[in-house]
Amino acid sequence: MLNLDFHPTGRHFLQIPGPSPVPDRILRAMSLPTIDHRGPEFGALGLQVLKGIKQIFKTEHPVAIYPASGTGAWEAALMNTLSPGDQVLMYETGHFAWLWQQMARKLGLEPEVLARQGSDAALPHAPSWRRGVQADLIEERLRKDTQHAIKAVCVVHNETSTGVTSDIAAVRRAIDAARHPALLLVDTISGLASADYRHDEWGVDVTVSGSQKGLMLPPGISFNALSPKAIEASKRSKMPKSFFAWDEIVEMNATGYWPYTPNTNLLYGLSEALDMLLGEGLDQVFARHQRWAAGVRAAVNAWGLEIQCADPAVYSPVLTGVLMPEGVDADAVRKLIYERFDMSLGTGLSKVKGRMFRIGHLGDSNDLTLLGTVAGCEMGLKLAGVKLKGSGVQAAMEHFATNKQQQA
Repeated sequence: MLNLDFHPTGRHFLQIPGPSPVPDRILRAMSLPTIDHRGPEFGALGLQVLKGIKQIFKTEHPVAIYPASGTGAWEAALMNTLSPGDQVLMYETGHFAWLWQQMARKLGLEPEVLARQGSDAALPHAPSWRRGVQADLIEERLRKDTQHAIKAVCVVHNETSTGVTSDIAAVRRAIDAARHPALLLVDTISGLASADYRHDEWGVDVTVSGSQKGLMLPPGISFNALSPKAIEASKRSKMPKSFFAWDEIVEMNATGYWPYTPNTNLLYGLSEALDMLLGEGLDQVFARHQRWAAGVRAAVNAWGLEIQCADPAVYSPVLTGVLMPEGVDADAVRKLIYERFDMSLGTGLSKVKGRMFRIGHLGDSNDLTLLGTVAGCEMGLKLAGVKLKGSGVQAAMEHFATNKQQQA
């Protein structure tokens, strides 16, 4: 039985940047009876979701779908394209970019880490965690690699730990300008279906994503969107792999099936999510998230607090990181808000632990959801003794009242 101490009346405000709140439509779809994953009905479902997910990634090429978390998709991207001892250039923009580096080392690869140089008064120990990928640093490093020892460049599109969205098209231009054959591997686990993303147009070789963010599903599905160049690289890869190997998945997907037991009921949910997103139109979806993000940032600015992302050009439409004043424990503020107002906010991770909290504005949300979120934060900040410059609630109300969502 559920512990009612953790489930009081009303809906819990799940305002972390994923897993995101799941729409009732998707929950109902997932409650359908489980079917035979080798039967004709499942084959039709498989073909339907495989076609729809290509539209989300904006690709004409295969998308491998795994019954795994985004971490599994990270591993699949590395294992299918690289060989033990390969050099990989990885750009650090936050905690998840750092975790991908650690995985590469464990797999026997040789990651080289790039990070933005300079200083930052608010985060002197992590200046690169407040800004996006600096593509010119990638170009400069690749130009020096005249022997083409670097086999792949790995970057995070939307860094969930910081609220920074990097320019992936600029990274592709940097690789091309250096005339370097390295593969481009991109993590858009929290960006997909919330922020504009174009796998084919931006020349990405492997895009990594997961189900629990913009796709509005529970955790448990992950993706690799593939380019022809990546598929060719997989034929030369010497990494040991079985479950994550692309060849069998791509072959069986042609008829709507998988080489192992897929997560049938989550695929029901994915089918419903695709109907919702494509029915609304991706441009409309992206505009909605930008509008929500701007409303939350208006609140943070009104409070007089700093936004974790220091470059307005790369503010994330998915989440907003809020830096606390010196001497204020962000986790203590989060705990107070959770206990008093039944709302979960994202914690600061590793280098920014205790310095900031994260507000998610994605998934099954609307204007009033986010106004309630801002109100819960404002009450919690005041109760925690944080001195605020003005009312974030009023600022968010004015934003949403005067910036109407355009209808498709």
